[in-house]
Amino acid sequence: MAGSPFLALPGAVEQPDGFDHGVPSHYGNPTVEQRLIERGEAIVDLSNRGIVTVTGPDRLSWLHSITSQDLRSLPSGGSTETLFLDQSGRIEHAVKVLDDGTTTWLITEASDAAPLHAWLDRMRFMLRVEVQIVTDAYAVIGASSGLEVDAAQPNGEPLVWHDPWARVAVGGHQYAAGEHPAASWSWTETLVERERLEELAASVRSGSVAAAGSLAAEALRIAAWRPRLQAEVDDRTIPHELDWLRSAVHLTKGCYRGQETVAKVHNLGHPPRRLVMLLLDGSDSVLPPAGSTVVLVQGEGDDVVRKPVGAVTSSAIHHELGPVALAVIKRSTDPAAVLQVDADGIAVAASQEIVVPADAGATANVPRLPRLGAVRR
Repeated sequence: MAGSPFLALPGAVEQPDGFDHGVPSHYGNPTVEQRLIERGEAIVDLSNRGIVTVTGPDRLSWLHSITSQDLRSLPSGGSTETLFLDQSGRIEHAVKVLDDGTTTWLITEASDAAPLHAWLDRMRFMLRVEVQIVTDAYAVIGASSGLEVDAAQPNGEPLVWHDPWARVAVGGHQYAAGEHPAASWSWTETLVERERLEELAASVRSGSVAAAGSLAAEALRIAAWRPRLQAEVDDRTIPHELDWLRSAVHLTKGCYRGQETVAKVHNLGHPPRRLVMLLLDGSDSVLPPAGSTVVLVQGEGDDVVRKPVGAVTSSAIHHELGPVALAVIKRSTDPAAVLQVDADGIAVAASQEIVVPADAGATANVPRLPRLGAVRR
Protein backbone atom coordinates (compact mmCIF):
# COMPACT_ATOMS: atom_id res chain seq x y z
CA MET A 1 0.00 0.00 0.00
CA ALA A 2 1.50 3.31 -1.12
CA GLY A 3 2.17 6.13 1.33
CA SER A 4 -0.57 8.65 2.00
CA PRO A 5 -0.61 11.70 -0.31
CA PHE A 6 -1.51 13.79 2.76
CA LEU A 7 2.12 13.38 3.87
CA ALA A 8 3.14 15.52 0.88
CA LEU A 9 1.02 18.47 2.03
CA PRO A 10 2.84 21.60 3.30
CA GLY A 11 3.84 21.25 6.96
CA ALA A 12 2.86 17.59 7.24
CA VAL A 13 4.84 15.72 9.91
CA GLU A 14 4.68 11.94 10.27
CA GLN A 15 5.21 10.15 13.58
CA PRO A 16 8.35 8.01 13.23
CA ASP A 17 6.64 5.10 14.98
CA GLY A 18 3.53 4.26 16.99
CA PHE A 19 0.07 3.16 15.94
CA ASP A 20 -0.63 6.36 13.98
CA HIS A 21 2.45 5.93 11.80
CA GLY A 22 1.73 6.35 8.10
CA VAL A 23 -0.48 9.46 8.30
CA PRO A 24 0.32 13.07 9.28
CA SER A 25 0.52 13.60 13.03
CA HIS A 26 0.18 17.35 12.50
CA TYR A 27 0.67 20.16 9.98
CA GLY A 28 2.56 22.54 12.23
CA ASN A 29 0.04 23.51 14.92
CA PRO A 30 -1.97 20.69 16.59
CA THR A 31 -3.75 23.17 18.89
CA VAL A 32 -5.19 25.15 15.98
CA GLU A 33 -6.02 21.88 14.23
CA GLN A 34 -8.16 20.78 17.20
CA ARG A 35 -10.25 23.92 16.86
CA LEU A 36 -10.62 23.35 13.12
CA ILE A 37 -11.95 19.84 13.78
CA GLU A 38 -14.41 21.10 16.39
CA ARG A 39 -15.69 23.77 14.02
CA GLY A 40 -16.22 21.21 11.28
CA GLU A 41 -13.60 22.75 9.01
CA ALA A 42 -10.91 20.04 8.84
CA ILE A 43 -10.60 16.45 7.70
CA VAL A 44 -8.22 13.94 9.31
CA ASP A 45 -6.31 11.40 7.25
CA LEU A 46 -6.95 8.00 8.87
CA SER A 47 -5.95 6.01 5.80
CA ASN A 48 -3.70 3.77 7.89
CA ARG A 49 -6.74 2.17 9.56
CA GLY A 50 -7.71 -1.39 8.66
CA ILE A 51 -10.98 -2.29 6.93
CA VAL A 52 -12.52 -5.77 6.90
CA THR A 53 -15.77 -6.63 5.09
CA VAL A 54 -18.27 -9.38 5.77
CA THR A 55 -20.73 -10.30 3.03
CA GLY A 56 -23.45 -12.91 2.75
CA PRO A 57 -27.03 -13.29 4.04
CA ASP A 58 -25.90 -14.54 7.47
CA ARG A 59 -23.43 -11.73 8.12
CA LEU A 60 -25.34 -9.72 10.76
CA SER A 61 -26.79 -12.67 12.66
CA TRP A 62 -23.33 -14.27 12.68
CA LEU A 63 -21.56 -11.16 13.95
CA HIS A 64 -24.36 -10.71 16.49
CA SER A 65 -23.70 -14.19 17.89
CA ILE A 66 -19.95 -13.70 18.42
CA THR A 67 -19.66 -10.08 19.58
CA SER A 68 -20.92 -7.86 22.40
CA GLN A 69 -23.37 -5.63 20.49
CA ASP A 70 -26.88 -6.29 19.16
CA LEU A 71 -26.30 -6.37 15.40
CA ARG A 72 -29.25 -8.39 14.12
CA SER A 73 -31.42 -5.35 13.49
CA LEU A 74 -28.73 -2.97 12.26
CA PRO A 75 -30.42 -1.15 9.35
CA SER A 76 -28.89 -0.32 6.01
CA GLY A 77 -26.80 2.79 6.60
CA GLY A 78 -26.75 2.14 10.34
CA SER A 79 -23.56 2.23 12.38
CA THR A 80 -22.47 1.10 15.83
CA GLU A 81 -19.44 -0.50 17.47
CA THR A 82 -18.81 -3.89 19.00
CA LEU A 83 -16.17 -5.85 20.91
CA PHE A 84 -14.77 -9.32 20.39
CA LEU A 85 -14.02 -10.85 23.78
CA ASP A 86 -12.19 -13.98 24.88
CA GLN A 87 -13.77 -16.60 27.13
CA SER A 88 -12.79 -14.59 30.22
CA GLY A 89 -14.39 -11.38 28.92
CA ARG A 90 -11.12 -9.69 27.99
CA ILE A 91 -11.12 -7.48 24.90
CA GLU A 92 -9.43 -8.99 21.84
CA HIS A 93 -10.77 -6.75 19.05
CA ALA A 94 -12.79 -3.53 18.94
CA VAL A 95 -14.45 -2.58 15.67
CA LYS A 96 -16.59 0.19 14.24
CA VAL A 97 -19.51 -1.39 12.39
CA LEU A 98 -21.29 -0.04 9.32
CA ASP A 99 -23.77 -1.94 7.13
CA ASP A 100 -24.94 -0.90 3.67
CA GLY A 101 -27.62 -3.56 3.17
CA THR A 102 -25.27 -5.89 1.31
CA THR A 103 -21.94 -5.71 3.14
CA THR A 104 -20.93 -5.13 6.76
CA TRP A 105 -17.84 -2.92 7.01
CA LEU A 106 -15.58 -3.27 10.06
CA ILE A 107 -13.12 -0.43 10.72
CA THR A 108 -10.26 -1.27 13.04
CA GLU A 109 -6.67 -0.40 13.86
CA ALA A 110 -4.03 -0.91 11.18
CA SER A 111 -2.32 -3.72 13.09
CA ASP A 112 -5.58 -5.47 13.96
CA ALA A 113 -7.06 -6.02 10.49
CA ALA A 114 -5.08 -9.19 9.71
CA PRO A 115 -5.64 -10.86 13.14
CA LEU A 116 -9.34 -9.95 13.01
CA HIS A 117 -9.70 -11.32 9.50
CA ALA A 118 -7.94 -14.55 10.44
CA TRP A 119 -10.14 -15.07 13.50
CA LEU A 120 -13.35 -14.37 11.60
CA ASP A 121 -12.33 -16.66 8.76
CA ARG A 122 -11.82 -19.53 11.23
CA MET A 123 -15.24 -18.94 12.76
CA ARG A 124 -17.28 -19.11 9.54
CA PHE A 125 -18.04 -22.84 9.73
CA MET A 126 -20.94 -23.58 7.35
CA LEU A 127 -22.51 -20.13 7.48
CA ARG A 128 -23.17 -18.08 4.35
CA VAL A 129 -20.54 -15.40 4.95
CA GLU A 130 -17.34 -14.27 3.31
CA VAL A 131 -14.62 -12.21 5.00
CA GLN A 132 -12.12 -9.99 3.19
CA ILE A 133 -9.53 -7.30 4.00
CA VAL A 134 -10.21 -4.31 1.72
CA THR A 135 -7.72 -1.78 3.11
CA ASP A 136 -5.93 -1.61 -0.25
CA ALA A 137 -9.14 -0.49 -1.97
CA TYR A 138 -10.69 1.80 0.65
CA ALA A 139 -9.45 4.37 3.15
CA VAL A 140 -10.86 6.19 6.17
CA ILE A 141 -11.26 9.97 6.54
CA GLY A 142 -12.25 11.40 9.94
CA ALA A 143 -14.14 14.63 10.61
CA SER A 144 -16.70 16.23 12.87
CA SER A 145 -20.27 15.42 11.93
CA GLY A 146 -20.84 18.86 10.40
CA LEU A 147 -18.30 18.32 7.64
CA GLU A 148 -19.45 16.07 4.81
CA VAL A 149 -16.98 14.05 2.76
CA ASP A 150 -18.12 12.32 -0.44
CA ALA A 151 -18.32 8.71 0.65
CA ALA A 152 -17.84 5.53 -1.32
CA GLN A 153 -21.14 3.76 -1.97
CA PRO A 154 -20.40 0.50 -3.80
CA ASN A 155 -23.88 -0.84 -2.95
CA GLY A 156 -25.79 2.45 -3.17
CA GLU A 157 -25.50 3.44 0.51
CA PRO A 158 -22.90 6.09 1.50
CA LEU A 159 -20.32 4.54 3.82
CA VAL A 160 -20.29 6.96 6.75
CA TRP A 161 -19.77 5.68 10.29
CA HIS A 162 -21.26 7.88 13.03
CA ASP A 163 -19.57 7.43 16.40
CA PRO A 164 -22.17 6.26 18.98
CA TRP A 165 -20.04 7.51 21.91
CA ALA A 166 -22.02 10.74 22.21
CA ARG A 167 -24.82 8.97 24.12
CA VAL A 168 -25.52 5.69 25.90
CA ALA A 169 -26.58 3.13 23.31
CA VAL A 170 -29.75 1.07 23.64
CA GLY A 171 -28.92 -1.84 25.92
CA GLY A 172 -25.78 -0.14 27.21
CA HIS A 173 -24.88 1.30 30.60
CA GLN A 174 -22.78 4.28 31.69
CA TYR A 175 -20.65 4.14 34.84
CA ALA A 176 -19.47 7.75 34.62
CA ALA A 177 -21.56 10.03 36.81
CA GLY A 178 -22.80 13.55 36.09
CA GLU A 179 -22.36 15.47 32.87
CA HIS A 180 -20.35 13.49 30.34
CA PRO A 181 -17.92 15.28 27.98
CA ALA A 182 -19.07 12.99 25.18
CA ALA A 183 -22.27 15.03 24.98
CA SER A 184 -20.36 17.41 22.70
CA TRP A 185 -18.44 14.63 20.93
CA SER A 186 -19.35 14.63 17.25
CA TRP A 187 -17.28 12.35 15.08
CA THR A 188 -17.66 10.50 11.79
CA GLU A 189 -15.39 8.24 9.78
CA THR A 190 -16.08 8.15 6.06
CA LEU A 191 -14.91 5.39 3.76
CA VAL A 192 -13.58 6.58 0.40
CA GLU A 193 -11.98 4.79 -2.51
CA ARG A 194 -8.26 4.81 -1.78
CA GLU A 195 -7.55 6.20 -5.24
CA ARG A 196 -9.47 9.36 -4.18
CA LEU A 197 -6.93 10.27 -1.47
CA GLU A 198 -4.96 12.27 -4.03
CA GLU A 199 -8.08 14.25 -4.87
CA LEU A 200 -8.82 14.93 -1.19
CA ALA A 201 -5.23 16.02 -0.56
CA ALA A 202 -5.51 18.35 -3.54
CA SER A 203 -8.67 19.92 -2.06
CA VAL A 204 -6.64 20.70 1.08
CA ARG A 205 -3.83 22.18 -1.00
CA SER A 206 -6.30 24.40 -2.86
CA GLY A 207 -7.89 25.66 0.36
CA SER A 208 -11.30 24.05 -0.21
CA VAL A 209 -11.00 22.30 3.13
CA ALA A 210 -8.45 22.26 5.96
CA ALA A 211 -6.54 19.25 7.24
CA ALA A 212 -5.78 18.25 10.83
CA GLY A 213 -3.40 15.60 12.06
CA SER A 214 -3.80 12.57 14.27
CA LEU A 215 -2.46 14.43 17.33
CA ALA A 216 -5.39 16.85 17.20
CA ALA A 217 -7.91 14.04 16.83
CA GLU A 218 -6.30 12.19 19.75
CA ALA A 219 -6.47 15.23 22.03
CA LEU A 220 -10.20 15.58 21.39
CA ARG A 221 -10.73 11.84 21.90
CA ILE A 222 -8.95 11.93 25.26
CA ALA A 223 -11.00 14.93 26.41
CA ALA A 224 -14.17 12.98 25.52
CA TRP A 225 -12.98 9.99 27.66
CA ARG A 226 -13.30 7.87 24.53
CA PRO A 227 -11.38 4.52 24.69
CA ARG A 228 -9.31 3.22 21.79
CA LEU A 229 -8.17 -0.36 21.20
CA GLN A 230 -4.50 0.39 20.51
CA ALA A 231 -4.21 2.83 23.40
CA GLU A 232 -6.35 1.83 26.39
CA VAL A 233 -6.56 -1.95 25.92
CA ASP A 234 -4.01 -4.47 27.16
CA ASP A 235 -4.22 -8.24 27.56
CA ARG A 236 -6.24 -7.93 30.80
CA THR A 237 -8.79 -5.28 29.84
CA ILE A 238 -12.49 -5.94 30.28
CA PRO A 239 -15.08 -3.48 28.90
CA HIS A 240 -16.24 -2.24 32.33
CA GLU A 241 -12.80 -0.79 33.13
CA LEU A 242 -13.10 1.68 30.25
CA ASP A 243 -16.83 2.44 30.55
CA TRP A 244 -17.19 0.73 27.16
CA LEU A 245 -20.56 -0.74 28.16
CA ARG A 246 -21.73 2.75 27.24
CA SER A 247 -21.59 2.21 23.47
CA ALA A 248 -20.23 -1.23 22.56
CA VAL A 249 -22.05 -3.74 24.80
CA HIS A 250 -25.71 -4.73 24.83
CA LEU A 251 -26.44 -6.13 28.27
CA THR A 252 -29.57 -8.12 27.42
CA LYS A 253 -28.81 -9.51 23.96
CA GLY A 254 -28.03 -13.06 25.09
CA CYS A 255 -25.04 -15.35 24.84
CA TYR A 256 -21.74 -14.62 23.14
CA ARG A 257 -18.16 -15.40 24.03
CA GLY A 258 -17.21 -13.54 27.22
CA GLN A 259 -20.83 -12.62 28.05
CA GLU A 260 -20.78 -14.43 31.40
CA THR A 261 -17.95 -12.22 32.66
CA VAL A 262 -19.64 -9.08 31.37
CA ALA A 263 -22.86 -9.92 33.22
CA LYS A 264 -21.16 -11.11 36.41
CA VAL A 265 -18.95 -8.04 36.84
CA HIS A 266 -21.78 -5.66 35.97
CA ASN A 267 -24.37 -7.29 38.23
CA LEU A 268 -22.40 -8.72 41.12
CA GLY A 269 -18.84 -7.45 41.21
CA HIS A 270 -16.52 -4.55 40.42
CA PRO A 271 -13.96 -4.17 37.61
CA PRO A 272 -10.42 -4.56 39.04
CA ARG A 273 -9.19 -1.37 37.35
CA ARG A 274 -10.78 1.89 36.29
CA LEU A 275 -10.24 4.56 33.65
CA VAL A 276 -9.48 8.12 34.74
CA MET A 277 -8.61 11.29 32.90
CA LEU A 278 -5.62 13.06 34.41
CA LEU A 279 -5.25 16.82 34.37
CA LEU A 280 -1.47 17.21 34.33
CA ASP A 281 0.74 19.90 35.78
CA GLY A 282 2.37 21.56 32.78
CA SER A 283 4.93 23.64 34.65
CA ASP A 284 7.80 21.36 33.63
CA SER A 285 6.65 21.27 29.99
CA VAL A 286 6.70 17.46 30.12
CA LEU A 287 3.97 15.34 28.54
CA PRO A 288 4.16 11.80 29.95
CA PRO A 289 4.06 9.27 27.12
CA ALA A 290 1.86 6.18 27.07
CA GLY A 291 3.20 3.59 29.48
CA SER A 292 4.34 6.13 32.08
CA THR A 293 3.74 4.89 35.62
CA VAL A 294 0.99 6.52 37.68
CA VAL A 295 2.02 6.79 41.35
CA LEU A 296 0.07 7.32 44.56
CA VAL A 297 2.13 9.33 47.04
CA GLN A 298 1.39 8.62 50.70
CA GLY A 299 2.92 10.18 53.82
CA GLU A 300 5.21 13.16 54.27
CA GLY A 301 8.91 13.93 54.67
CA ASP A 302 11.04 10.87 55.35
CA ASP A 303 7.93 8.70 55.55
CA VAL A 304 6.80 9.27 51.97
CA VAL A 305 5.83 6.09 50.14
CA ARG A 306 5.38 6.12 46.37
CA LYS A 307 3.07 3.32 45.29
CA PRO A 308 2.55 2.48 41.58
CA VAL A 309 -1.18 2.21 40.88
CA GLY A 310 -1.43 2.17 37.08
CA ALA A 311 -0.18 3.56 33.80
CA VAL A 312 -0.89 6.29 31.28
CA THR A 313 -2.55 4.95 28.14
CA SER A 314 -2.85 8.16 26.06
CA SER A 315 -1.69 11.75 26.49
CA ALA A 316 -2.00 15.02 24.60
CA ILE A 317 -2.00 18.81 24.86
CA HIS A 318 -5.64 19.90 24.67
CA HIS A 319 -6.41 23.37 23.35
CA GLU A 320 -8.50 24.26 26.43
CA LEU A 321 -7.56 21.79 29.17
CA GLY A 322 -3.80 21.84 28.62
CA PRO A 323 -1.83 18.61 29.16
CA VAL A 324 -4.20 15.68 29.73
CA ALA A 325 -3.98 11.92 29.77
CA LEU A 326 -6.11 8.83 30.06
CA ALA A 327 -4.83 6.26 32.51
CA VAL A 328 -5.95 2.89 33.82
CA ILE A 329 -5.42 2.58 37.56
CA LYS A 330 -6.30 0.18 40.38
CA ARG A 331 -9.95 0.41 41.41
CA SER A 332 -9.03 0.88 45.07
CA THR A 333 -7.02 4.05 44.42
CA ASP A 334 -8.49 6.93 46.43
CA PRO A 335 -10.61 8.96 43.97
CA ALA A 336 -9.71 12.17 45.83
CA ALA A 337 -5.96 11.54 45.79
CA VAL A 338 -3.63 13.75 43.77
CA LEU A 339 -1.45 11.41 41.82
CA GLN A 340 1.95 11.72 40.17
CA VAL A 341 3.09 10.45 36.81
CA ASP A 342 6.68 9.33 36.37
CA ALA A 343 7.72 10.85 33.05
CA ASP A 344 11.30 9.72 32.41
CA GLY A 345 12.32 10.53 35.96
CA ILE A 346 10.28 13.72 36.29
CA ALA A 347 7.34 13.55 38.71
CA VAL A 348 4.34 15.27 37.12
CA ALA A 349 1.43 16.08 39.45
CA ALA A 350 -1.93 14.86 38.18
CA SER A 351 -5.48 15.33 39.45
CA GLN A 352 -8.14 12.77 38.63
CA GLU A 353 -11.34 13.23 36.69
CA ILE A 354 -13.31 10.09 37.47
CA VAL A 355 -14.49 8.20 34.39
CA VAL A 356 -15.20 4.81 35.97
CA PRO A 357 -16.04 5.19 39.69
CA ALA A 358 -14.47 2.93 42.28
CA ASP A 359 -17.89 1.42 43.03
CA ALA A 360 -18.76 0.65 39.38
CA GLY A 361 -20.56 -2.66 38.92
CA ALA A 362 -22.79 -4.59 41.30
CA THR A 363 -25.79 -2.76 39.87
CA ALA A 364 -28.35 -5.52 40.43
CA ASN A 365 -30.36 -5.91 43.60
CA VAL A 366 -29.46 -9.47 44.52
CA PRO A 367 -32.40 -11.23 46.24
CA ARG A 368 -31.76 -12.81 49.60
CA LEU A 369 -32.14 -16.57 49.45
CA PRO A 370 -34.32 -18.14 52.21
CA ARG A 371 -32.49 -20.23 54.81
CA LEU A 372 -32.79 -23.94 54.40
CA GLY A 373 -35.74 -25.19 56.43
CA ALA A 374 -37.24 -21.74 56.85
CA VAL A 375 -41.02 -21.59 56.56
CA ARG A 376 -42.45 -18.99 54.20
CA ARG A 377 -45.43 -17.05 55.61
